Amino acid sequence: MKNIALDAVDHVDRAVLPIGTDYPPGHVLDWHEHRRAQFLYGATGVMVVDTAEGTWTVPPERAVLIPAATQHRVRMVGVSTRSLYVEPDAVPWWPATCTVVDVPALLRELLLSAVEFEADYSLSGREGCIATLLLHEIAARTPLPFHVALPSSADLAALCRGYLAAPDVGVTNAAWAGRTAMSERAFTRRFRSETGESPAVWRGRARLLAAVPLLRTASVSDVAGRLGYASPAAFTAAFTRAFGLPPSRFTAAH
Repeated sequence: MKNIALDAVDHVDRAVLPIGTDYPPGHVLDWHEHRRAQFLYGATGVMVVDTAEGTWTVPPERAVLIPAATQHRVRMVGVSTRSLYVEPDAVPWWPATCTVVDVPALLRELLLSAVEFEADYSLSGREGCIATLLLHEIAARTPLPFHVALPSSADLAALCRGYLAAPDVGVTNAAWAGRTAMSERAFTRRFRSETGESPAVWRGRARLLAAVPLLRTASVSDVAGRLGYASPAAFTAAFTRAFGLPPSRFTAAH
């Protein structure tokens, strides 16, 4: 099924509903939730998935597992998606929070085949076997680290969301503490208790995540400069340490 709303087929008695959707550049799917769990694969482009708990950046040829009944927002950068909407009872192993995973060749080809199915596809033949195999392949995936947690308190979460929208290398712990009417020491202690990281480490990771969509339209050198790195080499080293791949692997040319 392609470019069909989930609501139109959610009632169909199938544990797995595959749907492919094309989105215009810059499209935002505002806050919503699904009754089913969702496997959201970006066949092209970059997606940024927000929940109350954090932000997940999904590079091209990766996917994100979204738990059932999770309020989320998705920002698209040149994306064509292939989604599986899965009955929660069929996947008791599904992660409790959003999780970015790789999509190897077999899984990708299964997804591309599945979105050609009718909503009431046969369970006894090839289509039913593909649907079952898709769940086995997804269960075998391991999480990728394209994620930052958000603080639980509203004031700290607002600071973090603002930074994610416009990373500023000049921001300091003292500046953030002042905006929350706290001492720098108290602010840092509270931030670490809510995220598990110091504010400086969190901002560094957020800047690297912000690089992923930028790399679709800009060179590694340009992105390094925009994010405040002293050199492309310094940016490349930090990015590779965080994500296990150099930023050149995420450019449009690659």
